[in-house]
Amino acid sequence: MARLKAFRRVVQRNADIADSVLVYVEEAHPSDGWVSSDAPYQIRTHRCLEERLSAARLMRAEAPGCPVVADSMDNSSNAAYGAYFHRLYVLQEGLVVYQGGRGPEGYRITELRDWLDRYRQRLIESGSSDLHV
Repeated sequence: MARLKAFRRVVQRNADIADSVLVYVEEAHPSDGWVSSDAPYQIRTHRCLEERLSAARLMRAEAPGCPVVADSMDNSSNAAYGAYFHRLYVLQEGLVVYQGGRGPEGYRITELRDWLDRYRQRLIESGSSDLHV
């Protein structure tokens, strides 16, 4: 949850230049699988879309102000973006312009924050404040 709080701070800080969305994928530490001792919720492996949506609603409650969507049960978004289970991306005009490392080890919210800071500076220097990523 600490990572989610840090993400939320970056989202709030950059809401004027970037739209953000969280994609809830399959549960990384299901209660009936590889259990994490510090998990704030006990969520079993999703057996149907409704269970995944229910878990996504829990995430939405932890990240107010940021839309949350859920991956399909075939995990197509997770596979396409190689999230497994935390990963940060910036897309601009349909292209990936920033891809963070695969989590949990490669997940670095500071890298995303720094990328957005540089983007903001480019907007200022170009005299444009209406470009959104």
